[in-house]
Amino acid sequence: MSLLTDLVNLNLSETTEKIIAEYICSGGKTAPSWLSFGPWRHGSYFFADFSCGLCWASAEIRWGTSFGCLRTSVIGGSGMDIRSKARTFPGPVSDPSKLPTWNYDGSSTGQAPGDDSEVILYPQAIFKDPFRRGNNILVMCDCYTPAGEPIPTNKRHNAAKIFSHPDVVAEEPWYGIEQEYTLLQKDVKWPLGWPVGGFPGPQGPYYCSAGADKAFGRDIVDAHYKACLYAGINISGINGEVMPGQWEFQVGPAVGISAGDELWVARYILERITEIAGVVLSFDPKPIQGDWNGAGAHTNYSTKSMRNDGGYEVIKSAIEKLGKRHKEHIAAYGEGNERRLTGRHETADINTFLWGVANRGASIRVGRETEKNGKGYFEDRRPASNMDPYVVTSMIAETTIIGKP
Repeated sequence: MSLLTDLVNLNLSETTEKIIAEYICSGGKTAPSWLSFGPWRHGSYFFADFSCGLCWASAEIRWGTSFGCLRTSVIGGSGMDIRSKARTFPGPVSDPSKLPTWNYDGSSTGQAPGDDSEVILYPQAIFKDPFRRGNNILVMCDCYTPAGEPIPTNKRHNAAKIFSHPDVVAEEPWYGIEQEYTLLQKDVKWPLGWPVGGFPGPQGPYYCSAGADKAFGRDIVDAHYKACLYAGINISGINGEVMPGQWEFQVGPAVGISAGDELWVARYILERITEIAGVVLSFDPKPIQGDWNGAGAHTNYSTKSMRNDGGYEVIKSAIEKLGKRHKEHIAAYGEGNERRLTGRHETADINTFLWGVANRGASIRVGRETEKNGKGYFEDRRPASNMDPYVVTSMIAETTIIGKP
């Protein structure tokens, strides 16, 4: 008798050329705030191994044919609710343009009315599937109406337009995103490793720590790290964070729109791994009130001009432009960010824009090495952990390169 794990780990390539494509995308209504210690939102993307609206998919079978099974993922309306569905295809696929569009019931995700419920998934990027392996794939998708118009929660569409602007293309914007998150005990919705109904010792010994009394959930973190590398995501590192039960992974350097694609798929993979582990994943920017660090998505950024000789002056000019649009950026940098950006716990106050060299209490941090070399990159520390990477990355490029007033 086969065990469930044996069937889950079946290697399809030994018996068939067919592959499974998981379509993934984003875009429904805000999920309920069901955590007792603060609002927990999971967004507006639909993951299907096809990326829709934001969506991605792993392709294996053709819908409505004898070819088999489809699985697509969708991100719900708040921007963080990740879903997916799978589909079978007759053979390997490496080019998203070779994959067909697909659809899902938008009335069940708050993205369409019941009498006209179809939302169309457009495949945009392909990644290897670390769960099914073989030639199976994850497909990041974005979402459109049947008439071909992007639905309101499709933030990738506008980002792609900004990244295709000639001035932006010429500057080759690089991004490195530091995604922080919190692992929660499933039944009590309380951070992993914390005593139920109580608190651990104060912050200090947990950041980049080792040991069973300080680092909680490393098996999940390491599994995610390796799964992202397998998938082809440019994940550049991981570390334990200041609050126990909180971790971070970094994606990048990634160029332009690919930064958003890779971060969304990395989030999806982490959701799947925590599902297997029986642990709840939270991207809430301040999961625990009080003297505990929040969770952000610090976004490191550079352009070709910044990376070349004389780039430090370009960096300072870009920071000045960001300061002039501070309120607009804050409004787009994640829900609940006001609970995190308080001027404490390595943040600047949400109403204040300031920058500094090696200053982690600033809105924008410039590294010592960048100052010394006269070129390099800077870090925007304002984005919350639940930010939409398509919005944040494209907005930074728009402000600093195109120069929207």
